Amino acid sequence: MKAPLLEVKDLCINISSYKGKYPLTDCINFNVNSGETFGLVGESGCGKSITALSIMRLLSYPLFIKSGNIFLDQQDLLKYSEREMRQVRGKNISMIFQEPMTSLDPIFTVQDQLIEVIKIHRKNTLDEMLEKITKLLELFGISRVKDVLASYPHQLSGGMLQRVMIAMAMMLDPRLLIADEPTTALDVTIQAQILSLMNDLKEHYDTSILIITHDLGVIAETCNRVAVLYAGQIVEQGEVHDIFYNSAHPYTKCLLRSMRSLGSKEKLYSIKGMVPSMNDIGEGCRFRARCDYAGEGCEQEQVLADVASAHICRCHKAAML
Repeated sequence: MKAPLLEVKDLCINISSYKGKYPLTDCINFNVNSGETFGLVGESGCGKSITALSIMRLLSYPLFIKSGNIFLDQQDLLKYSEREMRQVRGKNISMIFQEPMTSLDPIFTVQDQLIEVIKIHRKNTLDEMLEKITKLLELFGISRVKDVLASYPHQLSGGMLQRVMIAMAMMLDPRLLIADEPTTALDVTIQAQILSLMNDLKEHYDTSILIITHDLGVIAETCNRVAVLYAGQIVEQGEVHDIFYNSAHPYTKCLLRSMRSLGSKEKLYSIKGMVPSMNDIGEGCRFRARCDYAGEGCEQEQVLADVASAHICRCHKAAML
């Protein structure tokens, strides 16, 4: 069997504070295969974005990786020096950050910032770089390429900025693209266009994609497999079809109930309570305070166990729900 492109093993991320060091993620394990779209889904504060930043080696104090491994093409990125990682970022792994409005430098034109990406890794002439940039922007549905390149970030719409960010991420044909909330703050029409664009990217470039989102609709539209995060733990993982139609963990079931159906007149379901602070988590299941099925045995630490082939869940009651 071919080794996965990306393999995250037992990743534990901590945070330092004046009260001590606290875990933010607990032994995260997942992999992304070549040409696959994999999703990480969960509420805000569950650990999705810091997991993505750790893959890029962009965590900064007070966050740090306590233990684990992150393999890209079977090479452990956590053993790379910062100089070596600068060669990996953009060239082998690229990331679309959460806020396109704030991800670009406001004092440089779009052209200057796109050219900078190429200059760091390749020695091309200005004409060669502009040709590459123009073709890529046209591929992403931008018709007024010259006008866009001459613009400053504040002069472009959110949808246009997101296209520019995707173009910047794909400038060097990376093996893996990490998209952190790629449709946040975009209207429904633009969201659909961005998701369609990302699906086209996978087909056109054979790029693997890791999508970070709280929106299960995005997962359904784009992903092959998905891992559900809650309070720094993966609580369920499997094929998208299994997660949507045979979900096993109570938290996953709650997320699915929270989705708004087109034309539905029912009151939107809301999960009671909040994601707990990591320094307040005690023993046992981390979701039990919000779970309608909590009872005997939930005070004990839950482990990931097989529900079906390629489908795992962190709940001792999974087979009974």
